[in-house]
Amino acid sequence: MGAMGKAGTRGAEVGAVAVTRPDQILDIAARQFRTKGYAAVSMRDIATEAGMRTPSLYYHFPSKDDLVMAVMDRGITVVRAAVMAALEDLPAEATVAVRLETAMRAHLHALHGASDYTSANVRIFGQLPEALRRANMPERRAYQAIWSRLLAPTCTALPEALPARVALVIGALNATLEWVDPARIALEPLAEQVTSVLLRGVLSEVAA
Repeated sequence: MGAMGKAGTRGAEVGAVAVTRPDQILDIAARQFRTKGYAAVSMRDIATEAGMRTPSLYYHFPSKDDLVMAVMDRGITVVRAAVMAALEDLPAEATVAVRLETAMRAHLHALHGASDYTSANVRIFGQLPEALRRANMPERRAYQAIWSRLLAPTCTALPEALPARVALVIGALNATLEWVDPARIALEPLAEQVTSVLLRGVLSEVAA
């Protein structure tokens, strides 16, 4: 992905708050991609909200593709890092059930805590050109590998079912972005309900 340079807003747009940090630009881009979709967002749209001229935005991100890939990668890495950190805090003797519940809860907390990035990743992946989808796949596969290891003990009788089970669990967790209203549903009760349902479904082969 393109290199990100230092500050340098010049000629801020009227009615927008000028920003200079690449992270702030990414926050704006993630929100716009989440709400409008990939095709409807332009570099000019992002520059306008950021309070900078479009050429100044290109100083940080050479193209829209560089910008969307930074958003897509962050949408996965923030969740992966949270899940890995939560698992590393568990004792070595933690059961399969405990490890799965911990990972599910960490996924949900990260998913909703960085919702613009995670929502953008989930919602616009299918809208991206093929080359960008391929570029994002290493991040996706790295995260799926964590769940493959976690869920492998639940597929001992039918190992070939593991990829589908990984997709089902991650998909179910990600789907909460579409039906959960954070203003009406607290995250912890949601995590309790979702993990309870998913665990009942995947632990039938495991003596947890």
